[in-house]
Amino acid sequence: MPNGLPDGSLSLPTRLCLLAWDPARPGAADAARLHHLVRAGALTELAQRGLLTDDEGIVTPADLDSRTGDSALDGLLDLVRESMPHRWRTWVRRYARVTFDAVREQLVAEGYLRAEKKRVLGVFPSVEYVLARASAARALREETRYVLEGPVPAGEVSERDAAVAALAAAARLRTLGFRAFESAVTGARRDGRVAELAGRGGAAAPGLRRIVDEVRGAVSAETARAVASAGG
Repeated sequence: MPNGLPDGSLSLPTRLCLLAWDPARPGAADAARLHHLVRAGALTELAQRGLLTDDEGIVTPADLDSRTGDSALDGLLDLVRESMPHRWRTWVRRYARVTFDAVREQLVAEGYLRAEKKRVLGVFPSVEYVLARASAARALREETRYVLEGPVPAGEVSERDAAVAALAAAARLRTLGFRAFESAVTGARRDGRVAELAGRGGAAAPGLRRIVDEVRGAVSAETARAVASAGG
């Protein structure tokens, strides 16, 4: 499997955020509900680490003290601990911008994105975020496409890579070549592979596969809404 990413320590949500940044549209990220995709990645990583568990469909912190050392993940942990109980699908949407902003700032700090100040209409200050390490984003896209379409059995893909691919597919990211329409044969073949990868991404602990399926389903639903709102 290709391995072009310079830093294998990137979290699942930061990988998804970087993966969605479209090099063909400088300063823009993929429009398919990126905030929800990044939040889904954070929920999945915390579940894979055993810090969030499932209690009859409710997102439940495993304890009140554990930390990851990652500001975006720890911020989400605190939010879940301090809020009323909610289901996984609700947490994919609820305050998703908070997690997205934290992840984007991590990518800026690590040098993957660059924040450029500009003025709208020559008057109003604004910040545009552009890819600063296009080669890293390209390598991540190639690796994810390989996971989605390559010959490696799903059971031999790492749990993190499987989860990234399954969630990115649920969001139908343009950066991975997803289009509004595809043949029934292509769609069925890809759906089968994605289901296998989702199972692999949830293989670490009892109940985790259900969590991954719930989160992936929420991303698919939000993406469908975004496509419908855009008119196709």
